[in-house]
Amino acid sequence: MHPDSTNRAVPALRMSRQRRAILDALRGARSHPTADEVYALVRRRLPRLSLGTVYRNLEILAQRGLIRDLKLGGAPRRFDGITEPHYHLRCLRCGRLEDAPLRPIAAIEQAARRLRTYAILGHELEFVGLCPQCKTERPPALKNARHRARKGK
Repeated sequence: MHPDSTNRAVPALRMSRQRRAILDALRGARSHPTADEVYALVRRRLPRLSLGTVYRNLEILAQRGLIRDLKLGGAPRRFDGITEPHYHLRCLRCGRLEDAPLRPIAAIEQAARRLRTYAILGHELEFVGLCPQCKTERPPALKNARHRARKGK
């Protein structure tokens, strides 16, 4: 047993076949999948797995700190098999989410703690922009405007 944040004893987590498959899928994926994407990945290995089982186990694994539940910038909820503190990059056009190759900045938390209004427990940082593929594509509105101009509309 190990203590949780309320100092109560927490029973050891039983690692069922389904839970292990979900954890392995997340640790092997660098795409930060949604619950539905985790379900699709794990169903290849366990075809009788239900979506409800995936959702329940994602909650349990996140509560136990074995995965991260990412609720960033109004984007769909995603999950991360890497639990160490790190930042993310999100494409505003296609929704791609990936790890930012930057070390977390401890000075941000230290400065926030000096504000003394909150008990700072950590921080999450997300950079938003356009991924390499999307930044080379013309915006859809621009494509349509050029197409209409060629047709004389």
